[in-house]
Amino acid sequence: MAATYRAARGTIDTLRKPGSLGAKLVLMLTAIGVAGAIAITLLLATVIMPSFDHLEQKVVAGQVERTRGALNDYAAGVETTVRDLGDWDPSYAYLAKPTAAFVEENASPMAMANLGISGVAYIGKDGRVVTARWRDPESSADRATRAALIRLIGGTDFRRAIGKSNSARFFARLGHVVAAVGVAQVRRSDGSGDPRGYVLVAREISSAELAALLQTDARIDLDGAADRGSTRTSLNVAVPMRGSDGRTVASAVFGVPRDLSVLGTRMLMLAVLGSILLLALVLLMLRRMITRLVLRPLARVERHMQAVRASGEPSPLEEEQRRDEIGALGKSFNSMLRQLQDARAQIEAQSFQLGRSESGVAVMHNVRNALNPVSTILSQGIAMPPPVDRAALDRAIAELAADDLPVARRAKLLAFLTAAVEAEANDRTHRRDQLEIGREAMRHALEIIGAQQQQAHGRPELEACDVSDIAARNATIARYSGGVAIAFSVPDTAELVLANRVILSQVIGNVFSNAAEAIAACGRDSGTITVTIERHGSETRIAIRDDGEGFAPGDAPNLFQRGFSTRAHKSGGLGLHWCANAMNAMGGSLRLESAGRGHGAVAVLTLAGAGEGRDLAA
Repeated sequence: MAATYRAARGTIDTLRKPGSLGAKLVLMLTAIGVAGAIAITLLLATVIMPSFDHLEQKVVAGQVERTRGALNDYAAGVETTVRDLGDWDPSYAYLAKPTAAFVEENASPMAMANLGISGVAYIGKDGRVVTARWRDPESSADRATRAALIRLIGGTDFRRAIGKSNSARFFARLGHVVAAVGVAQVRRSDGSGDPRGYVLVAREISSAELAALLQTDARIDLDGAADRGSTRTSLNVAVPMRGSDGRTVASAVFGVPRDLSVLGTRMLMLAVLGSILLLALVLLMLRRMITRLVLRPLARVERHMQAVRASGEPSPLEEEQRRDEIGALGKSFNSMLRQLQDARAQIEAQSFQLGRSESGVAVMHNVRNALNPVSTILSQGIAMPPPVDRAALDRAIAELAADDLPVARRAKLLAFLTAAVEAEANDRTHRRDQLEIGREAMRHALEIIGAQQQQAHGRPELEACDVSDIAARNATIARYSGGVAIAFSVPDTAELVLANRVILSQVIGNVFSNAAEAIAACGRDSGTITVTIERHGSETRIAIRDDGEGFAPGDAPNLFQRGFSTRAHKSGGLGLHWCANAMNAMGGSLRLESAGRGHGAVAVLTLAGAGEGRDLAA
């Protein structure tokens, strides 16, 4: 018993790991066992249960026929009584000349009780009711039943009901009473003479009388609302009681015990339970064999692999002396571990070289983005013509040196020299502003190079940074990063975030550079980049939106992969790859969204907020 419990407990523990081999084997065997149990159940259900159902239907059919026979005999007795009254000379004489004495003698409550009937009525040949009585004329219930009897007479075609016969029988509903009704033509006792009308006799049948008649628990259903279905232990049957027009006026309802169906159901349940118990026993035995021969050796291999993963040292597994597939697996596993030991040293050396190379490429990419504005400013400065023609200026100065120069001419030359000096001063100021921007870009590049060594040895140090100021500075530099005119919209309100200022500046600069390239890819000479900053709880979200070419929404998951680019003429894809890693290193995130090609794009940077008075050291 204890061994069975342990095996069952082990099976439950195995099923709790649906991805394990043991669980799959147990589930597979369970599925086979369940399929077998279902097959047995269906076999029993298709062979045994129909036989029991057929026997049950025969019992029900016999009971129905018995009920119909009893109701027919009940109505036949009423028809016999009414036929005697119809072939009776006093009845024939009464319809010719009705008298109260005949009614009191033959239609009184005592007379009807002696005949075993509940009501009697004489109807003329023209359908006129000569007399109609129902048991006690003093009872209000009997008076209501008598009124219902008169309505029944008025709505019944007796000629059609009798047909070619001399009498007929049917059931009728008289208010809340159901009665067997017999009707016969009124003739002489020898059957001669032209019929003068009809005599009708009714005998009430109650639920108690029906139960006594059928010798079973039966009742009369007046409204047709009885439950005529079946339960687990009994079957409710309703036999219609027909009126003169063939319609159902009431139903005789009774229950038939479903002993055979219950017996068949019990046999089916026993077969199912036996199959389940057999299945459970087989599963327990198979589980023990599978655990000992397969699962335990595999678990030992798994534990060894976890130890190798935790220690990082691929030490060989202690082999078992087995000649089956498990033993071959252990030998192959140890051979693989030895190969891994050899490959590990090679991978470590290659990984070191690859890391140095990738870090250098990333730094060069960011330095290139930072130096692009310097190159643009220098190119524009070299190509820009001087504000004043030096030869014209020299001629004006030489002409002013002449003593005989007219006053008007001298004034014009002085105005020309003044304008030239002012243009030279403005040009100098403009070049100084551009050089300031170039110096800022150069400082940015030097910061990138200077911070590289620190970033290579650990996570960057975070501080409170004004992201609005960083975005504004990069927007000033980004205006010179491409060949298109870009209008920037940057908030002028300070918003502090927890980040590394140099890295965050590189990320925003890279995003601005990509946005400028996306605008230029549309073939336009101008575009717009809008920066919005929102605080959501403890997080700050910086959205950088451009009206460039955008990208397909399906490309969004691939944008941060190294080497991926949405433009066929551009290779690399290093910028966004580095930006995503940099945001993750600062505890933030970066995602790109677009409604599709031609709808622009938005880059969303998420960082922890750093409000005033926040303890940054924490």
